[in-house]
Amino acid sequence: MSKIQKIEPIVLGERTGPATWASLMILVRVETSDGMVGYGEAVPTLRVGPVVESIKEVSKVYVGREASDIEVSMKEWEKHDFYLHSSFESTTALSAVDIALYDILGKYLKQPVYKLLGGKSREKILVYANGWYSNCKSPEDFAEKATEAVKKGYKGLKFDPFGDQWDSITADALKKASEIVKSVRDAVGDNVYLMIEHHGRFNAESAVKIAQELSQYDPLFMEEPVHPWNMMALRDYRAKTSVRVALGERIISKEQGLEFLSEDLVDVFQPDICNIGGFTELKKFLAMTEAYGKLLAPHNAFGPVQNAATIQFDAWAPNLLIQESFYDYFPEWKRRLIKDGTPVVNGYYEVKDGPGLSINIDEGMIDEYRTTGQEEFNPEEPVWVVRGTWSPRTI
Repeated sequence: MSKIQKIEPIVLGERTGPATWASLMILVRVETSDGMVGYGEAVPTLRVGPVVESIKEVSKVYVGREASDIEVSMKEWEKHDFYLHSSFESTTALSAVDIALYDILGKYLKQPVYKLLGGKSREKILVYANGWYSNCKSPEDFAEKATEAVKKGYKGLKFDPFGDQWDSITADALKKASEIVKSVRDAVGDNVYLMIEHHGRFNAESAVKIAQELSQYDPLFMEEPVHPWNMMALRDYRAKTSVRVALGERIISKEQGLEFLSEDLVDVFQPDICNIGGFTELKKFLAMTEAYGKLLAPHNAFGPVQNAATIQFDAWAPNLLIQESFYDYFPEWKRRLIKDGTPVVNGYYEVKDGPGLSINIDEGMIDEYRTTGQEEFNPEEPVWVVRGTWSPRTI
């Protein structure tokens, strides 16, 4: 097989969409000496510049090596990168290149990536909608948009009902959050999965109060209920609640994930293929979760190449529970970038059998949307919330 000739990070963007983080994407284009091209994607969230530079550093090890030596090349970079397992910038750069190399290998072998992983476990992938509730503040707002999403065919909805609460939650804010979740449950009925996004914003005491109040609405899981840096808080939450706990998008190595597995702190893991090390490391982490009897619901909130890679992974993943999707709530240009290649059909992704990631990039759009800089910074609303939902805090 041919050698890696060029690795190019490409920042694309248009500052619109349901969330600030969705306005840009970092596409990674890998080209081999015989002209074959593969694509990956890195995570931008307020780190565009450092991530682009990290991709350039990673390329120093990968360029000139055999394109098929995917894990061997990753181990070589691990040797050089002193802070790899504590650097998001490095792991997302490495992930993007790994995804692109799997895309190339699949194209070379004329097989979809899922066959390289072990075969197809399912013909279609159950998804839940995220990003559907932009500009929602009242229970009525949430109920109206939830109804619209279910009419599209979605059988699961995830949302953050906590306004601008941070660290702690007031009694009034908890009451309003409960009213919001109740309004969504009443609007969509009992046969739609609801998942409560906390965005890792609460201390243990507040998170426990939230679980006690919202558990009556039968959530499928509570996502990142406590601050991600506070393992003691997660242990406390686990001991005092009976709800299903989900997290994982901030896990950047399988070793980090082992900490949560070994203490039985999580029920549903949400690793991100663009954070943890691409297909190479995500497949290893899945084996670990399977050994512990845990389920997966991979994080998937950025761009269409990440989405395509996640679909290929899910097609194989034996312990998949459900898959996050922003597809219908992406900025429109992101769907066009892959020629609308991964639509949600009646609440499912259909598994495509084309070579590699099974998508076709519209390369003419790359120059049209090429940009520089990073996402807009809004001091009134954090980059990680769905746009227009950070309502004024009440004391």
